[in-house]
Amino acid sequence: MDELLARVTQKTGLDQATARKAIGLILGYLQKEGPQAEVNKLIEALPGAMDAIEQSKTGASGGLMGMVGSMGGGVMALGGQLMGIGVSMGQMQPLGKELFAYGREKAGEDTMGTIMGSIPGLSQFV
Repeated sequence: MDELLARVTQKTGLDQATARKAIGLILGYLQKEGPQAEVNKLIEALPGAMDAIEQSKTGASGGLMGMVGSMGGGVMALGGQLMGIGVSMGQMQPLGKELFAYGREKAGEDTMGTIMGSIPGLSQFV
């Protein structure tokens, strides 16, 4: 996770705590919306991923993020959650690109391709 955090903070300018929470939110979203076998393979390939997912669930689940999450909305709801923790629109695409590039390196192109192809609208962030 440290290598991924370093890459994300360099590309986005986010601080480490926000980057970790953002990664956790994205992985949690993939876990909920994506194909289970491939998402599990991705999470297993990223040491610390489950901890990041768990940490992203604590602390700020109420308020705006809770409202956005309860509205559904797929990728747009995820975007709202990311903005709620301080990720700007301009940082979302570099964040997604770096996370998915790292995922390709660790879990393989086939795994990431299946995940991306199964979630409508995800490709606009990566």
